[in-house]
Amino acid sequence: MKITVPRLILGIAVSAMAAACNQTPKSSTSTVSADKNTASVSSAKQEIVYVNSDSLLNKYDYFKDMSNRLEDKGKKAQVDVSSKGQAFQREVAEYQKGAATLSADQRAATEQRLARKQQELQTYNQNASAQIQQEQAAENAKLYDKIADFLKGYAKEKGYKMILTYSKANPTVLFGDESLNVTNDVVKLLNENYKKDKK
Repeated sequence: MKITVPRLILGIAVSAMAAACNQTPKSSTSTVSADKNTASVSSAKQEIVYVNSDSLLNKYDYFKDMSNRLEDKGKKAQVDVSSKGQAFQREVAEYQKGAATLSADQRAATEQRLARKQQELQTYNQNASAQIQQEQAAENAKLYDKIADFLKGYAKEKGYKMILTYSKANPTVLFGDESLNVTNDVVKLLNENYKKDKK
């Protein structure tokens, strides 16, 4: 399962980045004015950093544990549904073997019972799938909130005005200078916080 940061947030971040980038310094003949402009551009660059969400998720222990939990639940649900399906198929096969020996009323009653059972099995399968999807959505929301809350505090502490996200799956940021990449620092601190939370 691959989790990405929602496109809406990415779109807002990219729009803000574009607005920041479109503010060109005013040209001036004086050297002092040019130096001020250079300083302000340099300062703006330091206020905007980015996180590689692919790397973050691959290295974030909470995400790994969450993925393993969801995968285990998915496998258990699949085994459960498969087991019920096989039991139903055996029941159908037994009925077909002995159908010739049954009266018309017995055949009709058995076929109705099997049809009901098949419908129940389909409903059970749909409910199991829906439950897994709901759990995935809830876990994804929890993951997003956890990272977003952390990054708010991180940005405040470091003096960043904006933290963008980069992902190959959703490449809204096509290039970012490596000096602006704070992924390793963010992952390190997230993992430290997660270890404390687990204790």
